[in-house]
Amino acid sequence: MLETAGRVALISGATRGIGRAIALRLKAAGYEVCAGVRDPKRGTVPPGVFATRYDAAAPDGAVAWVIAGVKEFGRIDVLVNAAGINPMARLMDLDETALDDQWTLNAKGPMRAIRAAWPHLVASGEGRVVNVSSLSGKRVRNENVGYAMSKFALMALTHAVRREGWEHGIRATALCPGFVDTDMTKHVSKVPRAQMTRPEDIAALVETLVRLPNSASIAELLVNCQREDML
Repeated sequence: MLETAGRVALISGATRGIGRAIALRLKAAGYEVCAGVRDPKRGTVPPGVFATRYDAAAPDGAVAWVIAGVKEFGRIDVLVNAAGINPMARLMDLDETALDDQWTLNAKGPMRAIRAAWPHLVASGEGRVVNVSSLSGKRVRNENVGYAMSKFALMALTHAVRREGWEHGIRATALCPGFVDTDMTKHVSKVPRAQMTRPEDIAALVETLVRLPNSASIAELLVNCQREDML
């Protein structure tokens, strides 16, 4: 396992849910953590975490986040793209606003963050990218096709990073949870909340992923609170 001392992790979506749990876990493990948040003065930033503004919808938002992180810590070793949204975007909806928002935040946002962090991940020699996708990036089982489309795209992005970053020591993983007990699933009634995966358990998996050596890379990690057929 890689040592954590001196390593720096950038994490989006770190004020709540899965992103917050990951930030807390990596900070406790010894990483320096730079959280990219929409408003550093609002929300609940984990203790000891450096927070800076990150607007995933802005074309230059990721560049500003990376510059701030490097200015504060001098390097980047880990990038976790945990921010995401899931407004309803059905196949036959003529209004594509929700679809466009999901595409921007869930797919283009991580792509821009990876581009901005790329030279620093290369310089690390053991750069790690974790894209928090979803089981909806592996199959379509509800009417929110826009969310599934954006998460399928995130899967493709992850494999592109693996392909182009391999020789530089960059390893990327698409983390695909099912129902997790967060605000994003508060509308779900078919699965009791007590049976949903806990954000803290997802965070524990992320720590393992980013600490694995270059010779033990995991491309996709599927996590479920229910039994499903093989995907």
